[in-house]
Amino acid sequence: MKDFFYLGVVTKTFGYKGQVVIYLDTDEPEKYKTLDAVFVQEEDEMLPYMIEEFIYKGANQAILKFADVDGETAKSFVKAELYLPLSFLPPLTGNKFYFHEVIGFDVIDKAKGNIGKCVDFMEISKQPIMQIDYNGKEILIPAVDEIFDTVDRVNKTITINAPEGLVDLYLE
Repeated sequence: MKDFFYLGVVTKTFGYKGQVVIYLDTDEPEKYKTLDAVFVQEEDEMLPYMIEEFIYKGANQAILKFADVDGETAKSFVKAELYLPLSFLPPLTGNKFYFHEVIGFDVIDKAKGNIGKCVDFMEISKQPIMQIDYNGKEILIPAVDEIFDTVDRVNKTITINAPEGLVDLYLE
């Protein structure tokens, strides 16, 4: 799983020829119109499924036809999560980053200095939260653009400007 990213989910079947409607959980869904395959997690494996037809409909939705999947089999894909290898992600520059790429980066707060390493991200009520380990203590910082100042990929640091008092809540 660590080598894949979540692309979206099959929401329902479409018609009777094996097509499904998918929701693409991305800011730029139109970039995925030329996909040849997607991966579906089945038990502990990521299995590839070839795409025969992909019709982007807008509003982050597309109609997808898997190769060799008929109407009856398509029903089994409803609610299946779709994944792609991390190598499909376009590289980001500047202060934009993918969560997985900054795991292990030192987090520098402008007021408090080095407050630890980024260990993970979690989502609470659709709000991503950066988890930071500071000598065994957990610090949680909202992962919002307004807080992140700079991302230094060379030195593996993220400089943040945490709201006043937020970091103190965890360090006392």
